[in-house]
Amino acid sequence: MLIATFNVNSVRSRLLILKQWLNEIKPDFLFMQETKTRDEFFPKEFFDLLGYQSFFHGEKSYNGVAAVAKKNFTGIKINFGFNDGGENNFDTRVLTLEYSGITILNTYVPQGKSIEHPDFEVKKKFFGRVKNIIELNYEKKFLWLGDLNVAPEDIDVTNPKSKKNHVCFCDEIREVFNDTKKNLVDVLRLLNKNPGVFTFFDYRVKDALERNIGWRIDHMLASEKLAGLVKNCYPDIRPRQWDRPSDHVPLVLELEF
Repeated sequence: MLIATFNVNSVRSRLLILKQWLNEIKPDFLFMQETKTRDEFFPKEFFDLLGYQSFFHGEKSYNGVAAVAKKNFTGIKINFGFNDGGENNFDTRVLTLEYSGITILNTYVPQGKSIEHPDFEVKKKFFGRVKNIIELNYEKKFLWLGDLNVAPEDIDVTNPKSKKNHVCFCDEIREVFNDTKKNLVDVLRLLNKNPGVFTFFDYRVKDALERNIGWRIDHMLASEKLAGLVKNCYPDIRPRQWDRPSDHVPLVLELEF
């Protein structure tokens, strides 16, 4: 089974990239973040023609999460939001998919703006609510993926000394993130402990991809039971080289049952 996560940074702007990439890789599931479109404008027919069923919830210009799955997969259950009674349900940032005994949590974690901004507290509380979900599922086949907006280790950024006060890298958010994922396995690091493996290359940095100046903020975190089935996990940087790319690249997981 091939599972991928991809912050597309506007799904309708990435259709040519998605068509080429899906036809080449043929993942069983693709989870997306930052779809940036209202539901009535989501390109459902586009994915249908490529052989995928779609599940999505978004809003204009911001946020939005989606999953597409091969049409022959039946019995899929989908939920949007935390549904835990919290003040903000984050319907366009949280998607849970259940299929064949596997639960996959797709999140677009708030970036936080800055460590002094009120949104930083929102980000920390968001992780707390994710932690509650993990505590209910970590003994099962469970996968948490998406744009998690944290680089957990020094090797996950270029020039870490310059980023100590960054909202996605400061000690405080890394501690919160590590506590949130403590019962899960960082799948990429299970297989690849090398520095300089990134999933985000900022548009504003000249030749960021060519110079490998990036961040690892997109993740796949698996329960022990699911991690035992992992065959491969890697970021596919090729779509960042194509026309009109996202600033993120897909992260791909291969499971062997």
